Amino acid sequence: MIKFLDLHKINVPYENAFQQKMKSVMDSGWYILGNEVQEFEKNFATYCQTKHCIGVGNGFDAITLIFKAQILLGKLKKGDEVLVPANTYIASILSILQADLVPVLVEPKLETYNINPDLIQDKITIKTKAILAVHLYGQLAEMDTINEIAIQNNLLVVEDAAQSHGAFLYKNRKSINTQAYSFYPGKNLGALGDGGAVVTNDDELAKAVRSLRNYGSEVKYYNNNIGVNSRLDELQAAFLNVKLPNLNSENDHRRTIAKRYLSGIKNDKVILPHWDNTENHVFHLFVIRTQKRRELQDYLKENGIETLIHYPVPPHQQKAFENWNHLSFPITEKIHNEVISLPISPVLTIEEVDFVIQIMNSWTF
Repeated sequence: MIKFLDLHKINVPYENAFQQKMKSVMDSGWYILGNEVQEFEKNFATYCQTKHCIGVGNGFDAITLIFKAQILLGKLKKGDEVLVPANTYIASILSILQADLVPVLVEPKLETYNINPDLIQDKITIKTKAILAVHLYGQLAEMDTINEIAIQNNLLVVEDAAQSHGAFLYKNRKSINTQAYSFYPGKNLGALGDGGAVVTNDDELAKAVRSLRNYGSEVKYYNNNIGVNSRLDELQAAFLNVKLPNLNSENDHRRTIAKRYLSGIKNDKVILPHWDNTENHVFHLFVIRTQKRRELQDYLKENGIETLIHYPVPPHQQKAFENWNHLSFPITEKIHNEVISLPISPVLTIEEVDFVIQIMNSWTF
C-alpha cells in the first residue's frame, strides 16, 4: 500500500535529533515559553522574512488571536464582517466566529480553489472590515489583487497560511500581511503534536498577540487584557527547530512530484490542479477532480494507493451551520463533490509516483 501520508517515515530521519532535544528540554527545567520557543520564533520569522513570529497552541488559535488582537487595538470591533472563501476548511470560519466577528462566504475560482478576487467587491458592505485569504492546498491566493481591493476599501487582510509554509508570491518575496500558520503533524512543517504561529511585521499586533496568548499578561500575574492560554509547547518548538532547515528541500521534492503528476497523468476523466510553475505553490496536497470520485477512490485502493478527500462537505452545508444550509454556492459544492487528493510527501519515491501515474492512466469507467 502506498500510504497517503506516512508521518512515521517522514519523522524517522529526525529521531536522534528529537531525542537530543527532548533531553535538552528536560534538563533545562523550563517547559513553557522557554529558549526553544524563543529560538523557533526567531528562526521562523527569519525564514518568513518578517519581524515577528509568535508561537501559539495551534493554527486555529493563530487566526483567532490575530482577529482578537485587532479588536483590542481598535482596528476591528465585534460584529464586523470578514470575507472568507466558501470552500475553506471549517477552522477558518470558526476562528472568525470565535473572535465574535461575522464570516461572509465568497465563492472560489474553480481553477485554483482559492477565493475569487473578482467576486470580493460585490460582497463588500459598510460592515465589511477584513478579508481572510486562505492559501488552500498550499497554493497562494491572488494576494496582489486582494491587497489592492483591501487598500481601496480600507480593509484589513489576514492570511490563513496553515497549508502554505514556504510559498512565495514571487522570487524572494513573502506576503506583507499578517499570517497564521499551523504545525499540525501533517503540515509541510509539522510538529509531533499541535502548534501554530502568528507571523507579522506589525509591532503593535505582535505585542497584542503575545499578551493575548498568555492570559492577557505581559508580566506574570499582571493581566492587562482578557486573554487565553495558547502557547506553543516548548518541546514542539524544539522539534520544529530541528525540521525547519529542511523545509525548502522538502517543498522542492513536493514540487518535483507535482510536476511528474502533471506531465504524466493523462486521463480525460480527471482534472488536474492548476499551477503556473512558480514558488507560489508548495503542494501541501495534490488535489484532482473527477465526477466519479467514489469509483476512482475504490479503484486506487484496490491497486494499493491510499487517497483522502479534502473536504467532503462544504462549510455552508455542515449541520453546525444550519442557518446557512439553504444557501447555494455552486462552485464550492462542485469542488467538494469532486475533489480527491493523491499521495504527496517528502518521502514519496519517484517509483511510487510513477506507479500512481500508471494506475491513474489505466482507469476507465
